[in-house]
Amino acid sequence: MTVEMKEAEKRERRKARQRRVRKKVQGTAERPRLSVFKSAKHIYAQIIDDLEGRTLAAASSLSQAFRSQARSGGNVEGAKLVGRLIAQEALNRGIQRVVFDRNGFLYHGRVKALADAAREAGLEF
Repeated sequence: MTVEMKEAEKRERRKARQRRVRKKVQGTAERPRLSVFKSAKHIYAQIIDDLEGRTLAAASSLSQAFRSQARSGGNVEGAKLVGRLIAQEALNRGIQRVVFDRNGFLYHGRVKALADAAREAGLEF
């Protein structure tokens, strides 16, 4: 197996996990979905109302608020900061309860750090 084939297979397995979870996890107006995406260098979080198809709040390691406080989104410390930022943004918009969607990624490392920081900052899930 070549490296490209292994990477493609890894992406396909994540997409399958994503589809399996998305059947059960759906955001509503009362309890929107907190979706996490990570790449090697950055991490992104969105709060989504799936019924309307709207993003209600977003934070990432590319945002100005993040850049003024940290350098890298590719580590656990960056993920914690993004978790605090998304919780702050959600609370400012009156959102307190969400459904967590790890988006097919393992609940470990940066994904777990983002979730824990969002909980500590006041989001309930």
